[in-house]
Amino acid sequence: MCIKVRRDGNLSEAFAMQFVASHTSIPVPKVYYAFVHRGTSYIVMRHIKGQMAAQGWSSRPDESKTRILRQLCGMVSELRSVPSPEGTKVSSVDGGPFYDCRLPSRPYWGPYDTVREFHEALADNLPWDADYTKIPDLAELFAFYRQAENKLVLTHGDLSSLNILVCGDDVVGIVDWETAGWFPAYWEYTTAKYVNPRNPFWADPVDRFITPMPKEWRMESIRRKYFGDV
Repeated sequence: MCIKVRRDGNLSEAFAMQFVASHTSIPVPKVYYAFVHRGTSYIVMRHIKGQMAAQGWSSRPDESKTRILRQLCGMVSELRSVPSPEGTKVSSVDGGPFYDCRLPSRPYWGPYDTVREFHEALADNLPWDADYTKIPDLAELFAFYRQAENKLVLTHGDLSSLNILVCGDDVVGIVDWETAGWFPAYWEYTTAKYVNPRNPFWADPVDRFITPMPKEWRMESIRRKYFGDV
């Protein structure tokens, strides 16, 4: 058993784990209790025995890596196939503001009624139709935003090798669901591709368990260039 404590009093991660556990076969920590006391949230959950995929990844045989990545591919596909409830917004799994410390200025965002509103917020609400002739990559970003689909998929939001637990060649747990929510289809890929500095080697494996989206990755790189993140 382990306890996760958050000082912001938010319990959306607990809801996300319970939702995923009830709608998929993905191994997530079982939540026993989740409550807020004096503005601090506590999630009491089962401890999953395993080691982070990051540990010893570079020295793993190729066959072992392939088996692990194949399992992850299936889990991502299963997660993305969960139907979104009617009226779903760009939000946390429970429909509230979503958390992402990598986004600039504040940790909680939304919820947003549409993908367009989400993109407008990411771009500091700059007008998309202004003259960006002298900033061609920004013009390219806004053109991408204008044609983006409004479809949302269930997303973990931080599939780092630090959040994937393995035992031998088996994936035994996906943890840290604090960034989970309903997002545009590309969000899972771009957030995973933007690797933690502690595991830069993970960028290449990401392309083997999430369908590569090079255009979307380029657009996210442009967004980060102009609108920043941590």
